[in-house]
Parts: sequence; structure tokens; C-alpha cells
Amino acid sequence: MLRQHLTEITLATRGRGFTDFTAQVAEIITRGGFQTGIVTLLLRHTSASLLIQENADPEVRRDLERFFARLAPDGDALFRHTSEGDDDMPAHIRTALTTVNLTIPFARGELALGTWQGIYLWEHRLEPHRRVVAVHLLGE
Repeated sequence: MLRQHLTEITLATRGRGFTDFTAQVAEIITRGGFQTGIVTLLLRHTSASLLIQENADPEVRRDLERFFARLAPDGDALFRHTSEGDDDMPAHIRTALTTVNLTIPFARGELALGTWQGIYLWEHRLEPHRRVVAVHLLGE
């Protein structure tokens, strides 16, 4: 029987960088007793992103940070929206170029991720934040 469940995950970031929350998503699927379906994640913020990325070599995530630092540098004179600091507008640009939602299938109660994939919140602000991810399960 098809059913659904909606909940939230709150993640504390340490400032700019990646927070792996794959295990928290998997736990929600397990606790809900779901076996097959999809999980949709929505980040309720405009200065951070969701990302499925390699979870083996942390250099991949550091390279992404270096690339985006070049693409949308903090303190660039081009930006007028700086009410929360030099990283304010670059954070919004980083979010616009990535995504705030993901949909991931699961089967036999497990996320259908590849061997080297993890689910990350990518914090684009320099200071720590508390970020909320809505988690919607649809399945059986």
C-alpha cells in the first residue's frame, strides 16, 4: 500500500563546507518501515545547497570549494547585496548554480546511491548556521 511521510532534519553547519547527512536520511526510511519508493529532500534556505557527491576522497569537495571561490568570490565589487557580509551574495549565487532539492529512489529499505555517493548539505556562508531539510517519503 502506497503511503507517505513528511518530517524534517535540522543540521548544524560549521560554516562554509560540506555536511554529510546520508545516514540521517537512511534512518528516516528505516524508522518509517519503508521498503520501496522515493525520498524528496528540500533545503529551506537560499544560501546553502543539497548535493549528491563523492564520499570517498575529500579532495573532490575541496576542489568544488576552490572552483566556486573563483566563480563567485567573496567581496566582489560587482555585488550590491551585502547586508549580511561579503559572503552574502556569493552564497546566493552558489545556491542558484546548484540546487536546494533532490529526489532519490530507495529499494529494499536502502537508498539507491552509488558506491561512492553521499548526500550533502553544502553550506555557502562562512559562519555556522542551522539548516532545515524537509524530507518527504513516498512508497511502501
